[in-house]
Amino acid sequence: MKITRIETFLVPPRWLFCRIETDEGVVGWGEPVVEGRAEVVRSAVDVLAEYLIGQDPLRVQDHWQVLSKGGFYRGGPVLSSAVAGIDQALWDIAGKTYGAPVHALLGGPVRDRVRVYAWVGGDEPARLAEEVTAQVEAGFTAVKMNAAGRTSPLATPAETAAVVERVAAVRDVLGPGRDVAIDMHGRFGPAGARRVLHAIEALHPLFVEEPLLPEQGHLLPALVGATSVPIATGERLYGRADFLPALKAGIAVAQPDLSHAGGISEVHRIGSLAETFGVQLAPHCPLGPIALAASLQIAFATPNFLIQEQSRGIHYNKDADLLSYVVDTEPFRFDAGHARRTDLPGLGITVDETAVRAADRAGHAWRNPVWRHDDGSFAEW
Repeated sequence: MKITRIETFLVPPRWLFCRIETDEGVVGWGEPVVEGRAEVVRSAVDVLAEYLIGQDPLRVQDHWQVLSKGGFYRGGPVLSSAVAGIDQALWDIAGKTYGAPVHALLGGPVRDRVRVYAWVGGDEPARLAEEVTAQVEAGFTAVKMNAAGRTSPLATPAETAAVVERVAAVRDVLGPGRDVAIDMHGRFGPAGARRVLHAIEALHPLFVEEPLLPEQGHLLPALVGATSVPIATGERLYGRADFLPALKAGIAVAQPDLSHAGGISEVHRIGSLAETFGVQLAPHCPLGPIALAASLQIAFATPNFLIQEQSRGIHYNKDADLLSYVVDTEPFRFDAGHARRTDLPGLGITVDETAVRAADRAGHAWRNPVWRHDDGSFAEW
């Protein structure tokens, strides 16, 4: 079997899909994207495709090595994301060829269902309570929220108090038997993060995500040592080497993104590395159905998996949603806040190719907002 064609599709709301076709008619799908830079990743996929055309798609690990390292310069979000989507598609082809789900090819399932969480806002306590109540009624046992919007370089007493008020409102709805995770997006700075973590300890968050920016990883050990709140990070880390300092710093939860951190091949290795540090895996995934399908395959095969992010109803999804580009929505039916394991081959989903091609004709040019402080200086988004 040989790879004969590689295509990419720029589809709303902000995603990029990759289709790999073989001479035996087996097709695999992946999701290589950097949110806000999808066109750049598309170009990277085109360059990598030059090597892959005519190759045996079943040499998944060898292709990962060549695509990641064969250009001499390596790593970073664009290359790692391009490799990630290609890797997903190759695993999809492998599963379809062997008639098995990817989790079986990774050594078999270690669980029958995967806990997932739902996104809620984070802006105003009364509305938050309504949103969380709706998710609880839908069966979810965990939600994630933003800690705050634009934040001062050193969080003011009012900003810190507002975070506590919002998290407390969510905890009141959830009670002690459900979980809330909090995303800080690196907006608070090291000192502000310490203040907020101390203030919310009694509310027992499941984890706090990205309390520091990725380039401030050298400060993680002190922050971890200053709080009992489980610290999570990883959506802007792109391989095992990037994760190693964070794991040594004592984080509790690793959050590689299947569309950024080298795909199924590398995230599977990151999970094993994290396990040696007693760290749980919670893949980052505010993206589309292919990225989520790949994440679920990892979750079913990873002993130290914790919980899975998913984008149904997330605020980014304006022109399309998680279910817009799949033929069968059953793999994404969440029962009591869990996704059920199936034995469907490959990634376990059927992409609606007609819908994807139609969406690509419209495309998108999604960009994240650029924030500024009151004095006009740049603010972290």
